[in-house]
Parts: sequence; structure tokens; C-alpha cells
Amino acid sequence: MNIKHLLSILCISCATSIIAQENPANMRGVRSNTIQFGTNINPDGVKFEVDSRGFIIGGKHVLPVMGEIHYARVPEKEWRREIQKMRAGGITVIATYVFWIHHEEEEGKWDWSGNKNLRKFIEICQEEQMPVVLRIGPFCHGEVYQGGFPVWLTDKATADPKQYKLRSQAPGFMEAAHHLYNNIFAQVNGLLWKDGGPIVGVQIENECRGPWAYYMALKNLAVQAGFDTPFYTRTGWPKLNGQEEFGKMLPLYGDYADGFWDRDLKDMPGDYPKAFIMKDTRLSAVIATEALGKNQDTEMSTRDRAYPYLTCELGGGMMPSYHRRINMSGREVKPLAICKLGSGSNLPGYYMYHGGTNPYNPKHTMAETQATSVTNYNDMPHMTYDFQAPLGEMGQPNWTAWHESRLLHQFLADWGEELSLMDVDTLSDHYARRGCFEFHNEYVKILNEEGTSYITPNNWKLSDNVTIDWATAEPFCTADGIVYFIAIEGQKPRVSINGKVTTAKLNKPFTAAGKMFCVLSKDKAQTAYKIGDKLYYSDGILYQDGDRIMEETWHTLSTKVNYVLTQEPGGLREVKMGSQKVAAQPVESDFNKAATWSISNLNELNENLDLYLEIKYRGDVARIYADGKLVEDNFWNGKPMLVRLSDLVGKKVELRILPLGKDYPIYLQQAQRAELDKAPNGVLLSLDNIQVIERRTNVVE
Repeated sequence: MNIKHLLSILCISCATSIIAQENPANMRGVRSNTIQFGTNINPDGVKFEVDSRGFIIGGKHVLPVMGEIHYARVPEKEWRREIQKMRAGGITVIATYVFWIHHEEEEGKWDWSGNKNLRKFIEICQEEQMPVVLRIGPFCHGEVYQGGFPVWLTDKATADPKQYKLRSQAPGFMEAAHHLYNNIFAQVNGLLWKDGGPIVGVQIENECRGPWAYYMALKNLAVQAGFDTPFYTRTGWPKLNGQEEFGKMLPLYGDYADGFWDRDLKDMPGDYPKAFIMKDTRLSAVIATEALGKNQDTEMSTRDRAYPYLTCELGGGMMPSYHRRINMSGREVKPLAICKLGSGSNLPGYYMYHGGTNPYNPKHTMAETQATSVTNYNDMPHMTYDFQAPLGEMGQPNWTAWHESRLLHQFLADWGEELSLMDVDTLSDHYARRGCFEFHNEYVKILNEEGTSYITPNNWKLSDNVTIDWATAEPFCTADGIVYFIAIEGQKPRVSINGKVTTAKLNKPFTAAGKMFCVLSKDKAQTAYKIGDKLYYSDGILYQDGDRIMEETWHTLSTKVNYVLTQEPGGLREVKMGSQKVAAQPVESDFNKAATWSISNLNELNENLDLYLEIKYRGDVARIYADGKLVEDNFWNGKPMLVRLSDLVGKKVELRILPLGKDYPIYLQQAQRAELDKAPNGVLLSLDNIQVIERRTNVVE
């Protein structure tokens, strides 16, 4: 998919009419109806459309990949690099929330500066030729304090619910939402698709049952504010109360491998295993179970099926909450996408693809917490929003998730247009077929960690003269005039071409039917990046910065960090149940009794280097303070804590860790539970190591 295709990604239009199109006689269901919302032609005359199959640009269907990043959770100076890295990972559309509380913490006082500079972020997306879907609320969630609602607004809703009832058509609330939309639009005016800008879609509200009149009232406010975009969207869950009007908003779906929000303190409760099967439905029964309940209706209506199957929230990772310490291996990402693609989806959309850090607020945490009246279901870390995503909080690669998803996305970049035209021919729990591509998945988080997930061809016509009859290897890309496959674990790499079977030697090109082929080992494929029409190899991340090819690598330095225990722990705290009947996280005063270490000699490190502290510890909760200010925190789930050195240099640095008790009412995965079970006296607390990690960036070409 080239840059022109990238900007063709999400297309629908605004007049809300349905225009019948003729189907080519030789292609079943290739094009049926297009749905029009807003202006879908840019100044170059490029038109976006959507039908029941997916997105269309210039008459051609495309299959994009969408990834979520929150600009206000990433340092402004890092935006361009991180967007470029997302593109290197195969992301072709950026999705981002506009959190109300980040911009209007005090009524009437708007802040669009620094990390909150939405316009600059969108302009960088434009310069990097990355389309954008704005999720404008007013309610967002995103594990933000009160779901993004400012305190002044929730105070008004409490004092005068008739005028300010949240998420309703109460006049005061609607007026406030209109001001929000007007202020957001003022930041992005001139950057819509119709202006030649990158904004191709707008999400209205989030995870709301309706009523439909509420959705339409918000959409009308957005249109009045100036949001005339190729499409408007909503989350396809929960199932609406009442009937929607078809063609007003495009429903996008999601699924997660596990959820921090679940109330059960056990492995994979409820329907989470169903995220790893092919299924003839789009709704998930595991999203937001604490708010929406476990018995979510997943039946699809005929009206729903008239829309294309697109996703916006496939679990690119998962946050640990205080009561549920999920540890993601990274292997979950590809099977989730494989199951959706095999079931007919033509848009993998990941939440999150890139983690971040919450803005600091001296008055209260900026993260979701039980101690509020709105979205108070879960206690989340105050600062970190790493999400164990393919690119983490600091932009660090979570290598397994990064590679597993990136290699799949490269397949979609080369053959997604072809796949997007293929219907689901066969569907069972672990196998699906769409045209000439077969989708396989045996992996299920925790329940079957050894299972494999892959795509294979069957009667795949590469050209008039070349047909791949079948292969026990996964299609990867075409580059350097070679068709590349990736070896599948446990299978001998064999390819049948025009009736002749070749057993491939890994990483050695071979010729068949006059064309070059090569099966890469998985290790080799994980170093391969397609840039232009060539393959480049690196053990790091290769990405494009203009005409330059950049390489990012991460290294553990031999530098010793001095840390001295200055306060012994004061013993286990009493863990009480919060207002939402799950364990409540510690409050600030609890950390006065935490085990405390003073960290010194940081000023001796080279300030010109891009450095981080990696803190390996075991316990309940860890916090880093710099001159008394909280800069990072972490709920222990077995993974180390990462801290920007730039937040610490020149300051008094303290690390505080609370002990973890064997009987705490929290969920730990099996490996971490085993560590706690064998801890002396049922108390787990240790600081194992602090290392210095360097991010290095070099020009390759």
C-alpha cells in the first residue's frame, strides 16, 4: 500500500444516502452499496467511499491498519519519531483521543500547549502522510480521570442533574459539549480531508448505549462546529438501546485477550477465550464487563451486517489495574488480528499500539480511579500508561508484539487489496478461508500458549503464469523481485507452484515457474524491513525519516547506578475494597511507610544520550519521586519499570516500593503468583537491580 493508498483509508460520505453500484458479473460482492456521510473528496480530486465490504479509493478497495496513540501522553519532541516508527510497524492510520480534562481543566481556560498541542500533532501526521481518526468524546474513557470529564463539569452534574446530567441531552451538558467541539475544531480547522489535511474520520462518544437521539444530537453539534469529514464513527458496542438510523455513523468493533476491568481474580474469566476463535459475529462479550455486564448481547442484526466489518480496539496489549495484574507476552496481538481477518474484517485497529505517560496534576491523579463519581470502576497507575503495547510508554519496542504484528501488517500492505475483495468461504473455531487465503489459529492466552497462528495460500494466482497451489509457509512480502514467505513453527517449509513441490532451504532463494521465491526463518524475518521495494535487515527498528532510513536500537549499559536503602518497609498495609468492590490501591500516605531507596550518581551520566532507568523489583507498587514530585509508578506484574532519566537528572531521586502480601485480593498470573507463594512469611519485596538503558538512533542510508 503506497502513500496514496494510505490517504485513501477510511472513506464514507455525509449526505447519508445509499447509492446502488453495479456488481461486476465475474466478482461476487466486490462492490454493492456505498454510504455517504460528509465531504469525501480532497483538493486533488481523490474520493473516499465505503461499501459493505470496506474502504475504497479511486475505485480500488484497500485494507488499512489503524493504531492508537495519545498525543497528550507522549512528549511533543518525540511525536514525529514515534509516528514514523508506527508506520514502520505497518500502521497506516493514526487514531487518537482528545481528552476534555487535558485541555479544559478549569472552565473556560483552554490549554493546547506542549504535549497538548493537538494542531501540531495533526500537522506532523500530515507531513508524515498518516491519516487520522479523531475520537472527540465528550466521554472518552481511555483510563483517564473521570473518562475525560473535567471536575468542574461533574460538579455541575452533581449540583444540577436536570441541566447537566452527563451523557444526556440535558441543555447544560449539551452546551458544554458544543463548546468542547468548537474548541477542538478551532485547533484542526484546515486540516480535514476536504482541505487536503489528514483527518478522515471523527468518532462520536464512546461505549454508549444511547439513546440514538443522544448520538445524533452530538453528531449535529460536531457538524455545526465544522467537522465535515469523509465519515463519522462510533464504537459498535455496547448494543444500542433502540434503533439507530442506518448510515449516520459507522460502527467499529473490538476484542481483547484479557481485561484489567474484569472482577474475577482468575485466569481468562468469562468469554475471553472467544477472542481467539473465528466467529460469525462482531460484538465482543468481554469489553468493559465491569460497566456493561457479562451478558452482553453479541447477536448481529441484518442492519449491522450491511456495514463493513472494521475494528478500532483490538488489544495491542493491556494495562495492569491494581486488582488485576495482567502480564502480556506479546503473542496475543497476531492471533487476535488473524481471527478477525479470517472472520471477514477489513480493518485491524489496535488499542493501544503505542503507550504513554499521563500528564502530571498536583491536585489529583489523571488516571482512572475508584475514588471518583465517574468511570470509577478501576484503580489505574497514576502516571504510566504503557499498556504493554507493541511500542511502549517510552516508545520502546515490546519485541514479540512488535514483530508478530509487523510481519502480519507487511502481508496486508502487499496483498491487503486482494484480500479485501474476498468473502469468507469457510468458518470454524480455529480455521477460516477467504478466497485463496487460509487463516489458522490455535493460540489462546494462558490456555494454549504454545499454539500457532498463521496464514497460508491455497490456489493463489500470483500472475497469469504462476499459481501457488499451497504452501506450509506464510506469505510475507514481495521485494527485490522475490516473493518472500516466513517459515511456520513445526512445519517443513514446502511450496507447491504450478503443480511442482519445492522443499525450501531457509533463507535461500529458489526459482520456480520463472519466478524467485524465498522462505525466511522466523528469526531472519524478524530482522527484515521492507522499505520501498527492497528488504533491509536490522536487529533494531528501521524506519523512514524523509529520505533517510533510521535505525533505533536499545542497549543495556555497564554503568552502575548507586542506590541505598534509606528506610525499611513499615509492614503490610490493610488492603480495603474500594467503592466498586475491588481492591483499592494505596494512597499517598501509604508510601510514607514504603521501603525507600535513594538513587544517586545520575548526574554523572552523559546528558547527550537518550537514557532510561530499568528497575527490576518485586512487590506491590513502586513509585519514583524527583524532588518530591511523582514522575513514574508501576503496579508489579513481573515486568520491570522504565523511567526517563531526563525526569531525574539534577534532582533528589527516591524509589519507594510497598510490599505485596500473599492474601491481597488481587489477581496475579501464574508465574507471579508462584513467586508470591514462595516468598518468606507470605510477603514479597525486593529491589533486584537498576540498570541504565540507552536508546541509540543512527542513520543507515
